[in-house]
Amino acid sequence: MIKKTLFAALFLLTSSVMIAQQNITVEDIYTGQFRTAGLQSLESLNNGKEYIVLNYNRDRTQTIDKYSYATGEKTGTLVSSADLKLPIRSYTLSDDELQMLIVSESQSIFRYSSHDKVHVYDMNSKKLTLVSDKLVRSAALSPDGKKVGYVFENNIYFKDLVTGETIQVTSDGVNNKLINGVSDWVYEEEFAIVRAYQWSPDSKQIAFISFDESEVPEFSMDVYGSALYQKQDVFKYPKAGEKNAVVGLHVYDLLKQKRNEINLNRNEEFYIARINYSPNGKLAAQVLNRHQDVLDFYYVDQSGNASIAFTEKDKAYVDVTDDLTFLEDGSFLWTSEKDNWRHIYHYDANGKEKKQITNGNWDVTSYYGYDSDNKRIFYQSTEDGSINRGIYSISLKGKKKMKLSNQIGSNSASFSSDFSYFINTYSSATTPPMYTLHTSKKGERVREIKNNNALLDKLDNYYFAQKEFSTININGNDLNMWTMKPADFDPSKKYPLLMFQYSVLDHNK
Repeated sequence: MIKKTLFAALFLLTSSVMIAQQNITVEDIYTGQFRTAGLQSLESLNNGKEYIVLNYNRDRTQTIDKYSYATGEKTGTLVSSADLKLPIRSYTLSDDELQMLIVSESQSIFRYSSHDKVHVYDMNSKKLTLVSDKLVRSAALSPDGKKVGYVFENNIYFKDLVTGETIQVTSDGVNNKLINGVSDWVYEEEFAIVRAYQWSPDSKQIAFISFDESEVPEFSMDVYGSALYQKQDVFKYPKAGEKNAVVGLHVYDLLKQKRNEINLNRNEEFYIARINYSPNGKLAAQVLNRHQDVLDFYYVDQSGNASIAFTEKDKAYVDVTDDLTFLEDGSFLWTSEKDNWRHIYHYDANGKEKKQITNGNWDVTSYYGYDSDNKRIFYQSTEDGSINRGIYSISLKGKKKMKLSNQIGSNSASFSSDFSYFINTYSSATTPPMYTLHTSKKGERVREIKNNNALLDKLDNYYFAQKEFSTININGNDLNMWTMKPADFDPSKKYPLLMFQYSVLDHNK
């Protein structure tokens, strides 16, 4: 009798669980039933103890507010759209945080580019300055905060915020012929670069790339909007094997108001994928051949002389990297895949390798930066397995490596400007994103910022299959994959297969 009662109780319990669980519907997915809670994009202030966030308020105003890393409490408001009497779409602080570049209107062009209405707000005087009465592109404050550069109709300008004078840097820009200071479609799409000019550290020079599109074929596309008829948009678009824009590297001297083209001594087609200034004013350029299997790292001195500091080659392709940090002595940190794994290297001021900082059969998947006070480097890697991501720090000498994340899965970090704190975002195949604050010294958890426990509770009510991780061998390489089978999967039956994979079209061949 006891056995029968127990069996009946178990049956009722199992039945109630099955009844409680629901099938996922299309409506559930597209009405946001499983949407995760996230964090707004934040920017660390120079003090490293506070960060700022652009908030959208219920009264339809925007405020840029300050918060404490340690407590999460609001500590003040930098500026409000109500006070400015214009909307805040995006913003950028000057290096000294005394000027703020504000975009109040934006019209999208391609994936990343846009035409913008731009103002500069003085944090002390509360003065708001309109940069141009036209929509401009890629506005950027100079390091001294006294000037703002921008591109209009394919030419570079800058406005002197002290005198109010506007200076035209280039005059040869022509639509569908020549571009100065912003990238063409290829560079934006393939190299994720839009602003193709850089201020020198002393704000006395502007280095920029020009794109001669004269020989690039045109592409025509009908654009539909609110008007009764569509309009035709014609732009330069090189399909695979066609001619790319011919690029040039230039430096403009603000005092002499003189433009100088840099001779890179190259005869074949090439890309200038990145330009950066070192703290001592030396210009660096990453230059690739068209096949992208050879990268030359150039230095350009103050006289305009270019020389190759080092070269990287690969049988497949060389990845362009933004992981470039110049140190005070002119040396720099750089990530490379030259030993078949992506690792961090230290080069001297002349471009000679000093030391490979990280080593092992794993990849550095994100480089977060260098703490000059404590001489430590922060990065994300696959040391916990190729499908996992962990957060680590290591000394400049490649010693005293420390793991800062404590959960296996996907960990990503956002560090404060002085590297005293980082916000860790953790998720896994069974855990939606969770946001926590940690100290950067040892990874100690300070507080939980936000979780998705409510979503986990909701998922308990649904009936779905688990994700199974495995590998598939293709051409001698074990590639990661995952599979989700029907919840009532029967291995003796055949099922239709829906497969997702990623392919790359080589625009250079």
